[in-house]
Amino acid sequence: MTACLNSRQFYSTFADPIFGLTRICPKLFLSLVLSACCATALEAQREDSLTVTRRVVAATSLAAKEYAAGVAPRGGQVVVPQEVEESGQFLDAALFDVPALPVAARALADTGLRTLHAMIDRHAPPDSVAQRAAVLVQRISAAAGGALEPFPARPPSLARGEAVYREQCIQCHGATGRGDGPNAKHLTGPPPADLADRAALAGVSPLDMYRKIAIGVAGTGMPEYAEALSPEDRWAVTAYIVTLRADQGAVRDGEGSYAAQCASCHGPSGRGDGPLARTLSVSPPALADLAIQARFSDDDLTALTLRGRPGTPMPGFARVLDSAAVRAVVAYVRVLPVAERQGNVPSPAAAVFSNVRALIDSAVALRSDKVAFDAYLTFEQVETDVRAHNPALAGELEDAFASLRARAAAHAGPEDLGAIRARLLSGLERAERIVVDQTSGVNLFTESFVLLLREGFEAILVVAALMAFLARAGATERRRDVAKGAWVAVAASVLTAAVIELLFQITPGQREALEGATMLVATVVLFYVSYWLLSKIEVAKWNAFVKGRMEDALSTGSSFALASVAFLAVYREGFETILFYKALLTSAGSAAGGGGTTAVAAGVAAGALALLVVYVAIDRFGMKIPLKPFFAVTSGMLYYMAFVFAGKGIADLQEGGLVRTTVLDWAPRVPVLGIYPTAESLALQGLLVALLAFAIVWLQRQRLVTGDERRRPSFP
Repeated sequence: MTACLNSRQFYSTFADPIFGLTRICPKLFLSLVLSACCATALEAQREDSLTVTRRVVAATSLAAKEYAAGVAPRGGQVVVPQEVEESGQFLDAALFDVPALPVAARALADTGLRTLHAMIDRHAPPDSVAQRAAVLVQRISAAAGGALEPFPARPPSLARGEAVYREQCIQCHGATGRGDGPNAKHLTGPPPADLADRAALAGVSPLDMYRKIAIGVAGTGMPEYAEALSPEDRWAVTAYIVTLRADQGAVRDGEGSYAAQCASCHGPSGRGDGPLARTLSVSPPALADLAIQARFSDDDLTALTLRGRPGTPMPGFARVLDSAAVRAVVAYVRVLPVAERQGNVPSPAAAVFSNVRALIDSAVALRSDKVAFDAYLTFEQVETDVRAHNPALAGELEDAFASLRARAAAHAGPEDLGAIRARLLSGLERAERIVVDQTSGVNLFTESFVLLLREGFEAILVVAALMAFLARAGATERRRDVAKGAWVAVAASVLTAAVIELLFQITPGQREALEGATMLVATVVLFYVSYWLLSKIEVAKWNAFVKGRMEDALSTGSSFALASVAFLAVYREGFETILFYKALLTSAGSAAGGGGTTAVAAGVAAGALALLVVYVAIDRFGMKIPLKPFFAVTSGMLYYMAFVFAGKGIADLQEGGLVRTTVLDWAPRVPVLGIYPTAESLALQGLLVALLAFAIVWLQRQRLVTGDERRRPSFP
C-alpha cells in the first residue's frame, strides 16, 4: 500500500508536466503563460495594424483622386464641391485610424495627413496633392513592413464577381450599374454612383474601385466591405464592375485592334510573350497581370496607347488608331486578367491563329477591308514560321488575304466573301498544324513502348507455344527449325524496313502523300489487330488458335512447314511493327522541342528490355502471363493509336493536296487525339467509332451464343 501511494505521488508530480511544473515552480509557469498570451496578442495586433495601414493608405490615395476630380488643374478654383468634400472626409477617416498604426508610422502619418488636409483646404494644385500623397503612402508602407496591396493569387472570376454584385450591390446600383436599384431612392446623401458611366469612371483605376469597396465612401450610402467580403471576392466584383461600362461589341472590336497592333509585343493573351518581346531592350509588361494594370485608370491606358511611354519601346498609336478604337482596346485589355480568359490560355501561336479567324469572320460580316487588313497583320506574327515550313502555303494565304481585302473593299456579295473565307480557314488549319501542333514526348514514349511490347509479346507467345508443343510431342530436335524460321523473319523485317525508308527517300516530292497513306494503312491494320485481340481475349480461344497452326504444320511432317509457321508469325509482327513505327515517327516530327525521335527510341529500348524480362520469365521460370487483361489493355491502346493515325493521316493527305480541307466552325481541335476541325478527318474517325461499337456488340453477342450452346443439354 505504501509503494502504491508513493507511485501515485511520483506520477502526479512528474508524469503530468504541466501540473508538476505548477507545484514545483508556480512563478515560472505563470511567466510562460503570460509570455504565450502576449505573443498571441502581439501577433493579432500586428495583423490588425496591417489592416489599419491598408485602410489609411487606401483613404490617402482616394483622397488625392477625389480632390483631383473636384479642383481646377492649377488649383484655387473648386469645380465639383462634392468631390473636394469627399477627399476631406477620406483624410478625416485616415486621421481617425492613425493611433492604430504601427508605432513607426504614427508620427509621419499624422504629420503627412494634416499637411494634405491643409493643402486641400487652401485648394492647392491637384498635382502637388497627388505627389505629396504618393510620397506619404510610400513612407507609411515602408514603416509598416507589410504587403499593402493584396492582389489575388488567382485571376478574379467574372462569374463570381457577378454573383457578389447581385448579392451586395444590385439593390442600390441596379442590375446594369446605373445607380437605379430599388433602394437608391431611399438613401440619404448623394445617389449611388453610375457604374456604367464611362466618362465619369474613366479616371478611376480598378485599384481605386477595390479600395472604395473595402473602406466605403464617407458621406454617402456606400458602406465598407472589408469585413463582409474576402479580398478575392472584392477583386472579383471589381473586375465585374469594370465590364459594366463596356459592351461586348467594344470588347470584340478592341480584341481585333489589340491582335493587330499590340499582340506582337504584349502577347496574344497579354502575358508579355509576343514574338517581338525577346528582341526589345525593355520587356513589355504582362497586361494580363492584375497587379500591373489595376493601378492604371482608363484615361491612363488611353494616354499610354496614344502617346506611348518614354524610355521604353512602347510607341504611340495616335496615327493608327482613333479615340474610339483606343477605348475599345482598353475595354479588351480590362478583361485580360479575368479567370474566364486566363483559365484555358492556349500557346501564343494558337492564340494568334484564333485571333486571325475571329478577325476574318468580322471582316466578312462587316465587309470591312480595314478589319481584313488587321487579320493579315495579325497573321504576320506567325507567317515567318509558316513560310519556314511550307513557303507555298504561306504564299497561298497571302494571296487569300489580299483577295479578302480587295473584295471587302468592293462590297462583294456574301457568296464571294464566303468562298474566300473558306479558302483562308482551310489554309489556316493546315498552317496551325505545322506551327502549333506538338506531339507530347510522353505520349510518343508510351505508344512506342506499347507497340514493341505488344508485337514482340505476340511473337514470343507463338514461338514459345511452338516450342512447348514440340516438347510435348517428343520432337525437341525440331526446335531448331522453329528458331530458323523466326530468325529469317527478323532479317526479312529489317530488309522490309530498309526498302520502305528507301521509298520515302527517293520520292521526296510525294512525302506528305506517302506519310498520309502510311498512317491510313497503319490505321486499318491497327484496328484489325485490336479487333483480333478482342476476339482472342479468352485463353481458350488463344490456345485453340495456336494449336490449330501447330497441327497444320506437323501434319505435313516437313521442317519447312514448322519454319514457315514461325516465319509467318514473327514476320507478321515485324511488318506490323515497321508500319506502326513509321507512322509513329511521322507524327513524332512535330514533337515539342524536336525530341520526338528520341522519345520513340526510348520507348523501343524500354519495350525491348520488357520483352527480355518476359522471355526469361516464360522460358526459364515457366511464368504464365494473364492473357485476358493483357489483350484487353493492349487492344484499347492500339485502337487509340488507330484513331489518332486516322486523323493525322488525313491531315497529311490534305497537306499534300490529295484530300480537300473542309473546315467545320463548330468542331473541336484536339491534336493529341488526332482530332482536327475538318469534315474529312472527322468522317473517318466517326467511321472508326461506329466500327468499334459494332465489333464490341458483335463479339459480345457471339460470346452469349457460345455460352448458351455450352449450357444446352445434349440428347442421344
